[in-house]
Amino acid sequence: MGKITVKDGTEIYYKDWGTGQPIVFHHGWPLSGDDWDAQMMFFLDKGYRVIAHDRRGHGRSTQTSTGNDMDTYAADVAELTEALDLKDAFHVGHSTGGGEVIRYAAKYGKGRIAKAVLVSAVTPLMLKTEGNPDGIPMSVFDGIREGTATNRPQYFKDFNEAFYGYNREGAKVSQGIRDNWWRQGMSGGIKAHYDCIKAFSETDFTEDLKSVDIPVLILHGEDDQIVPHELTAVKAAKLVKNGKLITYPGFPHGMPTTEAATINKDLLAFFQS
Repeated sequence: MGKITVKDGTEIYYKDWGTGQPIVFHHGWPLSGDDWDAQMMFFLDKGYRVIAHDRRGHGRSTQTSTGNDMDTYAADVAELTEALDLKDAFHVGHSTGGGEVIRYAAKYGKGRIAKAVLVSAVTPLMLKTEGNPDGIPMSVFDGIREGTATNRPQYFKDFNEAFYGYNREGAKVSQGIRDNWWRQGMSGGIKAHYDCIKAFSETDFTEDLKSVDIPVLILHGEDDQIVPHELTAVKAAKLVKNGKLITYPGFPHGMPTTEAATINKDLLAFFQS
């Protein structure tokens, strides 16, 4: 593990284990690189070099009050990949991290990124607009902002129930997974978390998706209650030039954790193809 200091003085924390072809993991809101534990261990054992960073304002990185937007997130990743001299890398993003991956690939990835994976990702656009009439109303995101700003400890405890599908009948609830989500969330900065809601909900990734030529794998659960797959994954798959879509009946938003065996198998097949 280590830290780099990017152009505006923000420290970005990262874990960097193993050797071989690199895989860079980009986490979702409001978590940290720890959310990729199941993937880091699996791919390390398969002989890959695995890297997971904490987005600015999240986890162990600087709790920034500025720069909490998708362009800056992607620029931070570019500085990290340059500092670690990562080439021919696979980049895997979950939720907000999926947006970060495709913005990085479009703006900075040429010559450094080999393949991209969008898992339960917010791409191409979450918010309901005139051009995206089946999107999610602003009032929903305003509710997330209010909960985060005014009652973050309890709001985060409640939020992860739907995140993992633990509110579904017959779900096998892991209190440890729920506690770990809360631990990661509360380790980040409240201002960065608040600002990131705008970044993941209002950023339009349509042109980013259209512009990339690399292979893109899109994985999404059909019972995702946070980022509905028909609004995001189905549309994203139609925008990329070289994409593959896999959806999973019954899988929740947090499927890299709850369904790690399936997700890891499909990631490995894509990397080896």
